[in-house]
Amino acid sequence: MHASHHPVIVLMTDFGLSDTYVGQMKGVILSLAPSAQIIDLTHAVSAQNIAQGAFLLSKSAPFFPEEAIFVAVVDPGVGTSRRAIAVECGKQTFLAPDNGLLTALFQTGEVSRSVTITNERYLIPTRSSTFHGRDVFSPAAAHLASGVMLQELGPNIDPSACTRITLPGCQSTDNGASWEGTIICTDHFGNLVTSLNSEILDRSKEWVISAGTQRLAVCNTYGDVANQQPLAYTGSSGMLEIAVRNGNAAEVLKLKDGDLVRALVL
Repeated sequence: MHASHHPVIVLMTDFGLSDTYVGQMKGVILSLAPSAQIIDLTHAVSAQNIAQGAFLLSKSAPFFPEEAIFVAVVDPGVGTSRRAIAVECGKQTFLAPDNGLLTALFQTGEVSRSVTITNERYLIPTRSSTFHGRDVFSPAAAHLASGVMLQELGPNIDPSACTRITLPGCQSTDNGASWEGTIICTDHFGNLVTSLNSEILDRSKEWVISAGTQRLAVCNTYGDVANQQPLAYTGSSGMLEIAVRNGNAAEVLKLKDGDLVRALVL
């Protein structure tokens, strides 16, 4: 990692913005790397939802500069024996608890180096047992942005020894005639992002999405249906999503994260 003149540090947490946690992380970073550009990916990952965080991180990382440094903190095991790790994947660097949050990165086969973040020189001297986002990950990221090499943060570890979790996916039990998945997350508009990858659908057939009591046509965009009508479509992440035109699908359809969804041939 070579520091650029204005290194980019990307933050993703489940901390929300009503408390001071995110602000303190930024304060630590800018105290150590005042030229850093800090980008908030999101601080609205559902509390302690590691799988959702892993999904959002993996779908977002490709849209950032090559040498961006990501600080991803969804950390229900903070203060326990779980490791703090830093990983090079392609030309980007990711700092996170070793709890599965980086599962999708390890699955790419592009991880070139993994280390544990243990070098006291690059951490806050007196650390809270419940706020490693501020005291471990933020200072380590700032030092990387200032030119410290990844291997200086701590000893190498085998990427295959890092924690992996089962990410939300989709499966078919009838050779692709139907697919089953779940709702991964709900965005600010109440749109429901599912684990059904749009690439699985045979486009020579007409599909509907079954969710709760609803059967929704797969459309191109919101304007394909009348006002306040529900629909399914391929979202910006490449996954099938459920929405209500000019409405909140989560509220109108009474659906939530984790609920079952199916893609069926009409």
